[in-house]
Amino acid sequence: FYPLSEENLKKEIEGMLSHAERKPKYRIVVSPHAGYRYSGITAAKALASLKPADTFIILGPNHTLIGPEISIMSRGVWRTPLGDIEIDEKTAHAIISSGAGEDDEMAHYNEHSIEVQLPILQYLFRNFRIVPISITNVSYSERFLRTCKSLGSVIADIIRTSNVSLIASSDFSHYISEEEAKRKDTLAIDRICDLDVEGFFNVLKKESGSVCGYGPIAVSIYAAKSLGMKKAEVIEYTSSARTTGDRTSVVGYAAIGFS
Repeated sequence: FYPLSEENLKKEIEGMLSHAERKPKYRIVVSPHAGYRYSGITAAKALASLKPADTFIILGPNHTLIGPEISIMSRGVWRTPLGDIEIDEKTAHAIISSGAGEDDEMAHYNEHSIEVQLPILQYLFRNFRIVPISITNVSYSERFLRTCKSLGSVIADIIRTSNVSLIASSDFSHYISEEEAKRKDTLAIDRICDLDVEGFFNVLKKESGSVCGYGPIAVSIYAAKSLGMKKAEVIEYTSSARTTGDRTSVVGYAAIGFS
C-alpha cells in the first residue's frame, strides 16, 4: 500500500500532496484507502483539507470480519515508517463507556483501511493521537442505521467539546466499468452531500452498490448532522483508471468534506 522506507514514503507523500490544496477547512472528511499509487492523490486532497486536531477519530470498514461490529482499539500505539502514533485512551474509553462500540484490537491487526491514512496524517500534522474504530458492514438494515446513528451522536458530542476531527475511510464502486462506477457513485455521493443517510443506503441497495465503507460514511453523516452541519461537498472523485488506464474494471475513489 505504501513504501516501507521512510525516505521513499516521504517522497511519495510529497508527490501526492503536490496535487492538493493545503487549506484546512473541514472537521469531517471521507478519504479512500487503496494503495497510494491508485488513490493516494485523492486521499491527500481529503486529509490536506482537514482542520488540525489533537485527536483524529478514524472509522474504517472491517474487511476481515474479525471482531465485534464496532471494534475500538483503546490503548497502545500504531507504527508506520514515519514513527509511532499513540491512541487517545481517554476518548476511546469514552466511546466504549457510552455503549456505542466494544473494546477490541483483534479487528485491527490485518486491516488496512485505517492504517493507510496514518502516514499522510503524520506528514501533514504533528503531535496528534488517534482513535481507530473498525466497523463491520453487514447490511443496510434499520438496526445497523441505529447503530451508526448512536456512534455518530457520541462522536459529535466529543467533537463539540474537544479538538477532534473525524475521518471515514472508504472506497466506492469496485471492479465495474468506469462509466458504470461513475453513475452509481454519483447517485450515492449526491445523497451523502445532502446528509441523507437513508437515501444513501437506499441507493446502495437499489444499485447493488459496492461502497466498502458505507458504515463509516453513515456514522460521519450522523455526526455532521448532530453538529449542525448542512451539507458535504466533493473535493475530488476519480478512479483507478487514472493510474492503470483500464476503464473496464475500476475502483472509485472520493474525497468529501462536511461543513
